[in-house]
Amino acid sequence: MALASAFRIPYREARTGFWGEQTSTLNWCEEDYNISYYCAEVVNTLTNLVFMYLGFKGLRNVIKYAHSKVFILVFLGYIVVGLGSMAFHTTLKYEMQLADELPMIYTICIMAYVAFGTNKSPAVKGLLAVFLLGLATFITVYYLYAKDPVFHQVAYGLLTASTIFRGFHVLEGVLRPAFKKRNPATCDQHMKEMWTLALTGIFMFLAGFLIWNIDNVFCHHITQTKQKVLLPWAIIFEGHGWWHILTGLAYHMILWRLWSNCCLEGKEDEFMLDWKPLRTIPQVVPRTKGAAHLKTQ
Repeated sequence: MALASAFRIPYREARTGFWGEQTSTLNWCEEDYNISYYCAEVVNTLTNLVFMYLGFKGLRNVIKYAHSKVFILVFLGYIVVGLGSMAFHTTLKYEMQLADELPMIYTICIMAYVAFGTNKSPAVKGLLAVFLLGLATFITVYYLYAKDPVFHQVAYGLLTASTIFRGFHVLEGVLRPAFKKRNPATCDQHMKEMWTLALTGIFMFLAGFLIWNIDNVFCHHITQTKQKVLLPWAIIFEGHGWWHILTGLAYHMILWRLWSNCCLEGKEDEFMLDWKPLRTIPQVVPRTKGAAHLKTQ
């Protein structure tokens, strides 16, 4: 305790900083300009680096291993969400809030296109793309008019939930029968791997959502705790930062969709899921590379 006390810095109350008055419709539990005069919420800003690292990692792998090109858009959207969130938490300006929130809608719409477009004809995929484009436009226009964060949160939640449940249907209704037909001996192993990957991503997302709500509801009590433990130890109580980390790690759900697509195309003999649950970040790689990587671990 004596050593911990020696490295404590006062946890300041909110103050005015470099970017001036807040214009965003939301503000989080981290005290404004507490750590730096130039960044409104340092912890909430830096935790978005998870999106940068995983986004560029995923983008590199999609290009390197020639996965479906739609995932280029998915990972670019994922990166833009992280950049927008960094800009928002740095400045607390309304324009930067939109740069954070609207790309979330656009990225999940791309994921919805991948999920609902599975095994559909080009004509149906075209109609689906038009519908999702129209839906994203409607959400954008209405949100700009209403400026109601709850509307955005509900819209994003419903899109995410529908995309996940569609993914479940594809797993059991399309992929399992395909595995049984192609290679019955490995069907159960592949399906267990798929479900483990999917549920890991969902668990991380829901854990982040739980902490996000706790941070909002009990902000006053959490702030009192942070003022007692002081910096840098108070950082671990920045719940919105944990939301960023855990939803960033929900990247597992994107890899679930990518790996599903590979298997739907019958490429499970060419590619493999290189992943040790809760120990490594998943990636879909050629079997020769994956096997060599596993031998070195």
